[in-house]
Amino acid sequence: MSDAEHDDTTNQAPNEEAQPPEATADAAAPAPPPDPLVQAKEEQARLREQMLRLAADFDNFRKRVRKDLEDAERRGKEDVLREVLPVFDNLERAVQAATNTSDVSAIVDGLKMVLRLFDDHASRIGLTKLVAVGERFDPAVHDAIQQIETDAQAPGTVLQEIVPGYTLADRLLRPAMVVVARKPPVSA
Repeated sequence: MSDAEHDDTTNQAPNEEAQPPEATADAAAPAPPPDPLVQAKEEQARLREQMLRLAADFDNFRKRVRKDLEDAERRGKEDVLREVLPVFDNLERAVQAATNTSDVSAIVDGLKMVLRLFDDHASRIGLTKLVAVGERFDPAVHDAIQQIETDAQAPGTVLQEIVPGYTLADRLLRPAMVVVARKPPVSA
């Protein structure tokens, strides 16, 4: 092979490579833009799935909170009843003792002991008896069921407590039912 022939074959090879084949030309062409409708449907499906998961999570959370509140309420009641049950036990013992004895003073002493036990347990759980007699009538903690005309006490003073009032941890549990002093009418 002569040098001229060699040059011709060398020159031809690069010219053939410079022209891309049809398959390469098609691959290099830009892809058509995605269909906006298809994109919107995919986004809708993704958001719907996300919303369903959030709704399920919220429902589970709501059920868990409700169960936790019910459990806490039940435990609170159990704790209070555990504190009060010894009082009931002693009241039953007092009733049994009263049927077997004629000594009234022993029965009274037993009942006083039960009341002290109740007061001890009540103070442990935060139950406080309101002081009403001699105090100024306060509609926030007293419920007046009667008024008595008197000059012995200032008008609006609590004269008698019919039903005691109680607070539980600084919240009014039950107002005291009281009798309140009222100024007598002026005689002519």
